Amino acid sequence: MYTFSSKLKTFSIILMAVGLLGIGYGFLSAPKDIQEVEKILAADAHGSHGAAHEEKAEASHKEAGHHEAAAEASHDSHKGGEHEKVSGADEHEKHLEHVLHQLQNKPWSAVYVACIFFLLLSMGVLAFYAIQQVAQAGWSPVLFRVMQGITAYLPVGSVIFFVLLVLCGLHFNHIFVWLAEGVTDPKHPNYDAIIAGKHGYLNFPFWIVRAAIFLLGWNLYRHFSRKNCLAQDEANDDLNYKKNFKQSAGFLVFFIVSESIMSWDWIMSFDPHWFSTLFAWYVFASFFVSGITTIALVTIYLKSKGYLEYVNTSHIHDLAKFMFGISVFWTYLWFSQFMLIWYANIPEEVTYFVTRIQLYNLPFFGAVVMNFVFPLLILINTDFKRLNWVVVMAGIVILLGHYVDFFNMIMPATVGDKWFIGVPEIASILFFLGLFIFAVFTALTKAPLLAKRNPFIEESKHFHY
Repeated sequence: MYTFSSKLKTFSIILMAVGLLGIGYGFLSAPKDIQEVEKILAADAHGSHGAAHEEKAEASHKEAGHHEAAAEASHDSHKGGEHEKVSGADEHEKHLEHVLHQLQNKPWSAVYVACIFFLLLSMGVLAFYAIQQVAQAGWSPVLFRVMQGITAYLPVGSVIFFVLLVLCGLHFNHIFVWLAEGVTDPKHPNYDAIIAGKHGYLNFPFWIVRAAIFLLGWNLYRHFSRKNCLAQDEANDDLNYKKNFKQSAGFLVFFIVSESIMSWDWIMSFDPHWFSTLFAWYVFASFFVSGITTIALVTIYLKSKGYLEYVNTSHIHDLAKFMFGISVFWTYLWFSQFMLIWYANIPEEVTYFVTRIQLYNLPFFGAVVMNFVFPLLILINTDFKRLNWVVVMAGIVILLGHYVDFFNMIMPATVGDKWFIGVPEIASILFFLGLFIFAVFTALTKAPLLAKRNPFIEESKHFHY
């Protein structure tokens, strides 16, 4: 039986505590009104010209004089001029309100990105586990309890994420523009014809019901598959194993459908004017490789502590092959989606990538380096796939790279050009990482780390090539 070390438990609790403090700071430091936004924009403008402070002051003095002259001229002007001035003031106020929403979205978006990343990471592990069950794989049963331990994060992650979705629907934030007031009302100033056309699908009641069905379905499969696996250890026949096989086959059908709709609902709908038929596959590849990478990292950690005696370099090699292969698959999807849209240059489609290249240039192309170039150069070597330190190094880069990938998918639509990796982003990662570690390693203490009565366990124990 695995024992959760006090050092690791303390470390996870510290991560959660520090993360909560940072998240709280992010919400408290967000501007409350447009007056604060004006001060922030003025400070940013001042900072960007700090080297020429005196010239700026002189220019400001001249500009003030110009404004006074303009004010006098406008006082004597006709009503049309007054109307233009008022219209300009209205536009300025709308701009300030838009920036206010972006800055207020920043801590919410940071929490959302980290929350959905760790939730889907555990889902990637659950999908991989189900595939192993249905494929009746002979190499992987010694890793089943590791996979079940990682998916123990799914229930707690689902609850937090569902609450976050409900808060979005209750207008605690503005991260989903299609949830804004009046977007489907032709008489309202916020009316959006494209969003109104999708209202039959993109409406809060239907959206939140879909989320509840998906999260509940995933958690039910996770619960019963683990229950059957544990029961199989004490059984004298393979009835529980056969149950798991059938449930896993049914789950994979449900997963394929729910994963596609989930990617549209929870990520693509941030940009409700844009869509891609490859998007569901793209999101799947991102969290699937993250899940497999996490299996490898947890397995190597447990092995280093003297557990998992039957896990050998061939098992690590197979996990590293999946890390390599799905990284290449993710890149194929990234390039296919990007190249076709960019080359076709249809305005309503290409704007998605124009925004990311212009405003998110470093994270956008950095994700490709972290998720493809680095794994390709490191893991293409067969011998390297058997070296734990190489797999760990590649795994950390892959996980960070796919967090950046989720960041790229969500942030441009919620915070625009007001992004940076600051306290809320780092704190959100720390909190959910701490919670993930605590949930996973607590679950690993609840059952033996070997599924001893699995029909393929002996083959898995002696797996070598």
